[in-house]
Amino acid sequence: MANFTKSKEGFDKSHKYDRQLRLWGDHGQTALETSRVCLVNATATGTEILKNLILPGIGSFTVVDGNKVQGEDVGNNFFLTKESIGQSRAKFATEYLSELNEDVSGDYMDEHPEKMLDTNVDFFNQFTIVIATNLCERTLLKLGKCLWEKNIPLLVCRCYGFIGYMRLVVKEHTGAGSFLSSVNSPLAGVISPLEESDVVESHPDNAHEDLRLDRPFEGLVKFIDSIDLQSMSKKDHSHTPWLIILYKYLQEWKEKHNGELPKVYLEKTQLKDMIREGIRKTDEGVQEEEENFEEAIKAVNTALNPTRIPSEVERLFSDSECQNLHSESSNFWILVRAIKEFVDSEGKGALPLRGTIPDMTADSERYIQLQNVYHEQAELDVSTVTQRVHDLLQNIGRDEPLDPLSESWKSLLAGGISEHEIKTFCKNAAFIRMVRCRSLEQEYCDQSEKIKDIGQHIDDEEPDDVVFYILLRAVDRFYEQYNTYPGWYTDQVESDVVKLKSCLSKLLHDWGLSFSIKDDFVHEMCRYGASELHTMASFIGGSAAQEAIKIITQQFVPFNNTYIYNAMKQTSVTVEL
Repeated sequence: MANFTKSKEGFDKSHKYDRQLRLWGDHGQTALETSRVCLVNATATGTEILKNLILPGIGSFTVVDGNKVQGEDVGNNFFLTKESIGQSRAKFATEYLSELNEDVSGDYMDEHPEKMLDTNVDFFNQFTIVIATNLCERTLLKLGKCLWEKNIPLLVCRCYGFIGYMRLVVKEHTGAGSFLSSVNSPLAGVISPLEESDVVESHPDNAHEDLRLDRPFEGLVKFIDSIDLQSMSKKDHSHTPWLIILYKYLQEWKEKHNGELPKVYLEKTQLKDMIREGIRKTDEGVQEEEENFEEAIKAVNTALNPTRIPSEVERLFSDSECQNLHSESSNFWILVRAIKEFVDSEGKGALPLRGTIPDMTADSERYIQLQNVYHEQAELDVSTVTQRVHDLLQNIGRDEPLDPLSESWKSLLAGGISEHEIKTFCKNAAFIRMVRCRSLEQEYCDQSEKIKDIGQHIDDEEPDDVVFYILLRAVDRFYEQYNTYPGWYTDQVESDVVKLKSCLSKLLHDWGLSFSIKDDFVHEMCRYGASELHTMASFIGGSAAQEAIKIITQQFVPFNNTYIYNAMKQTSVTVEL
């Protein structure tokens, strides 16, 4: 095992990683920089995945590969050269990959993964995530079982001709958003932060602001009631935040409509007209240009959404893991339970306030005052949830205090949940998600409950891309039986078509499925000859790296659980198998 370590001093990381820091923040970058990634087999796909993880700055990577570099490797893998033919593929790939980013250290193991699993299975326990490419079914299942038992995420990737395949296998994992996730942390392995395939910062594309105009909190009511639009100067009137304007006219509307909010288009149009009438006029009766009032009119369609609990969060509240906490419960479920209790009590049916407001036309003084009103209420909600977390930790016997190891631990609650973790959870409470993947063992069982669902994708005249999942499984059976892939030898393509048809028929029979797959698909799989095209490897490499980053940073929602890409039609499908 070799180590290619680079100096991490003298770099302005905030400048170097500026663009990605805008995506996942400092805490996401910290999680990335403390992660340890294992790649099984330095294929073209595997090295493309690592390239896209090394560039944004993972902590370290290790390549496990006992193969020697072949001529075909040099033809499709940019991280191997003709001078490396006959040499260790793991060694040369690691050397070239290590040159991409001086912040990242690289190791390699010049051993076959099959042997590693037989002689040193605990080797894989050290990694944040394991990425496997081009493994035979037997070895893949063995690796999958090992990692599933240890709650280590596995990402399986494959490029076969013009077909790309990814399978995410996640049961539980130590996530980001906490400095405890660092493998170098003094308490790493003792305290687990957010576990399972939980996502706290899912970054939804079209999230509404959390303004609570339909159920204003006491601090907001008190602040806005202290403002009189009628007595303002012209300058103040045109620089009053639109949120205040909308609230004022909304109260007028409710007084005239038995306390009800405008719901349908006609009612919202009437409210807009009321706000428009509030724009001041010149002595000649012409309306002034008041941008803040125009913003208030536009906000009627988006800012008056009723405050409710998202269905995804409701499902988490009803989950047995939330209902039945115990001393081994992950921080994620303790925090979900604390949020649920808050909703049922102090929140009166609402989640903790997010505490942020959008940009708007306003003078700095009143905008900051309004911002502080929301921030103070959010802090109050966090404080309430923190107390509930403390009570829950006491109830499950996880309230033993820890010896302070450094200043960093002062913000750590007894039981291993930091104040920062609680605050982040409260801020993102509407967006928390849980993705539960099935194990490979469950998927590969012939009596799997998901097998019957496959038929729905194939029964049509033109089957969707799930047909290639079935064909890849048939190809794996072919390999088990003949120790080579169909079409590997060009002079045997036609005979391999017959053999692959037989493997496919046997597979469908074992699954209890009666439909047939067109011969054209079988011929195409044989024509591929298990080739790994670099263009395909590049596409899947970028896609897989994104999914790995989601798992490592615990931000954004990963796919669940199988992704298939058809480059012939440039189509893809995600299915749960």
